[in-house]
Amino acid sequence: MPNENSGDSRRRTHTQPGSPRAARPASGGTRFRSAGAQPAAANRQQASGTRFRTSPTQARPNPRPVQPATRSRYAAQSSTARRGGSPIKVIVGIVVALAVVAALVFVVVPRVSELLGGEQPAVEAGQEVQLTIPEGASGDDIAAILAQNHIIDNPKDYYAAVNRLDASMSLKPGDYILYTGQDPEEIVQQLVDGPNVEGNKITIQEGLTVAQTAARVEETFGIPADEFIAQAKASNYAADYPFLEGAYDDSLEGYLYPKTYSFTDVPTADEIIRAQLDQFVTETSSLDLNAGPSGLTAQQIVTMASLIERETAVESERPTVASVIYNRLAIDMPLQIDAAIVYARGGGSDPVTYSDLEIDSPYNVYTNYGLTPGPICSPSISSISAALNPDDTDYLYYVASAAGDGSHKFSSDYEQFEADSEEYAESLQ
Repeated sequence: MPNENSGDSRRRTHTQPGSPRAARPASGGTRFRSAGAQPAAANRQQASGTRFRTSPTQARPNPRPVQPATRSRYAAQSSTARRGGSPIKVIVGIVVALAVVAALVFVVVPRVSELLGGEQPAVEAGQEVQLTIPEGASGDDIAAILAQNHIIDNPKDYYAAVNRLDASMSLKPGDYILYTGQDPEEIVQQLVDGPNVEGNKITIQEGLTVAQTAARVEETFGIPADEFIAQAKASNYAADYPFLEGAYDDSLEGYLYPKTYSFTDVPTADEIIRAQLDQFVTETSSLDLNAGPSGLTAQQIVTMASLIERETAVESERPTVASVIYNRLAIDMPLQIDAAIVYARGGGSDPVTYSDLEIDSPYNVYTNYGLTPGPICSPSISSISAALNPDDTDYLYYVASAAGDGSHKFSSDYEQFEADSEEYAESLQ
């Protein structure tokens, strides 16, 4: 299995069905590729921020998200008691109301008061405080932490802000810098945006391979690339991340989610990998990866998404690229995606040549039919979504647009593809 893929192959040739190389020139390279394929790392914009922070001393065998915030413990008296009714119902309503008050008095108030240590002297507003919201923290946990650090004066205000911003499912764990007496809505918005403490950061661009990620880790933290690659085995993490079970070649290719990550201390290879896998879970939590078209499995969806990622940098046309792949699969037509050939040969930014097309590899989608056996890079959430929701088209071909803006022209017949290809070739002269 190749261990490097630094080329970015987004201008490709798709040949006529049944004629794998009919449209390719006799000389090296292909006349339908744009000049100078560039490394993926140099051309990708990276989303900022990260969902999770890790610490080398923090054990993370089973990462848990922050629990939804709730105001249930501040509920008003029961509607039955307010409306009146039969004496028995009124009595029951009073009992329920007293139970709610008791819960407030004996559960929430003591808990926050205990953390505050009883009566507290007034704290000057605007003082900077660094605190940590742990993974799996409940709404009450967060309220208690904020109160303990004098970020909020009244937990009710925090819960009200959570409800106003509809943020109960969006609060992120990690390290934060907040301020005493800060506005509750500002606090909640920061918890939604994610950790804001400067630390040891690393940016993993979309479309990088495991090997390229390892090189970036070595460059940033000094962890040897070989050590990172040795750790990045699916079998090391399948117990905590079941979707990795049976991953091709025991590789984490495709699952090390691209993002900017920040760590309080210098992380280990394991902590970096777990942060990326946690982020993959977070990004895909609203998607059903097992509900792919044509009966594709979750791992096949990630594999297709990786091909889409490398085929176009234009997010809006990714569902269209997905439709081409699905259409070719449906008629048993080779995918002929050059990015897969680049992966098979071990990377590089040189154009794909005839000799490359003869590479004996399961990733050679000129000589093999169907998807590659595993992902060829780490795809973005937009590419994963495109693999799950392709456009409805009859397209079988696409070629880089003569506009030179990174977009493509799509077609359903070979003659139109030839014309679009000639137009693109002329734009390079």
